[in-house]
Amino acid sequence: MAILPIVMHPDAILEKECEKVTDFDKKLKKLLVNMYDTMIEADGVGLAAPQVGIDLQVAVVDIGDESGTIELINPEIIESEGSQTDIEGCLSFPGLYGEVTRPYSIRVRTQDRKGRTVEFQAQDFLARAIQHEIDHLHGILFTTKVEKYITEEELEGYEA
Repeated sequence: MAILPIVMHPDAILEKECEKVTDFDKKLKKLLVNMYDTMIEADGVGLAAPQVGIDLQVAVVDIGDESGTIELINPEIIESEGSQTDIEGCLSFPGLYGEVTRPYSIRVRTQDRKGRTVEFQAQDFLARAIQHEIDHLHGILFTTKVEKYITEEELEGYEA
């Protein structure tokens, strides 16, 4: 479809509480496809609508495993447990990485592209990616949760 331009910090939309989706129409389906294509092109594992300049509670997550692509529309975390600390980055903050602590396991209630309510469980990296994107929908940036910033050189050591 189309690759959308990614909004960079400090654009105001990144710190805004996004509007709930009320129209589950062709425009929404097109947005989801375009967001997925944009995320893949940017080598990301998640992308939220405000990151492409759209004021809606819509996000896509795909960490490249068997869980496939997850579409989040008006999502909310209804349960969480445990704790994990790992490195996060963000497509709206190129080259910036930091350690963030989040719940290890979450239960999410969201809507699918047809407006049906769906609930599912996620753990570990998938839970982290989903939480990061849901934060975006409420104007919360990962930089507000960073406990320690990591340089790109240090990051290469983590990936070895």
